[in-house]
Amino acid sequence: KEVNRFMRDWRTDGSVKIDRRTIDILAASHNLLDAETPYLLLSGYRSPTTNAMLRSKSRSVARNSLHMKGQAADIRLDGRSVSQISRAAISCSAGGVGKYSRSNFVHMDCGPVRIWGR
Repeated sequence: KEVNRFMRDWRTDGSVKIDRRTIDILAASHNLLDAETPYLLLSGYRSPTTNAMLRSKSRSVARNSLHMKGQAADIRLDGRSVSQISRAAISCSAGGVGKYSRSNFVHMDCGPVRIWGR
């Protein structure tokens, strides 16, 4: 319940049950980075309304985003680059990893294994 609340859509205050596989990928990547500081969560669950609003502002937001199913997170980590974080996530071979260097965050999800971004 705490994770679901923490990863809620802050714009609508809506929440869903966050898929534990997403948490596992985040944790495994964090361990590989040997980091002591926590991730900064930019986006966890997104309501359809929030996703549509973000999609209207950016072509990089998926119409059927896994964020809307509680299966994705966009994160940053102090002291680690987007490249370092994405390499750690990719090495888990456990879901999607999107690298957003211009916006300084990494997307991780528990969907099919795939990689995108620069």
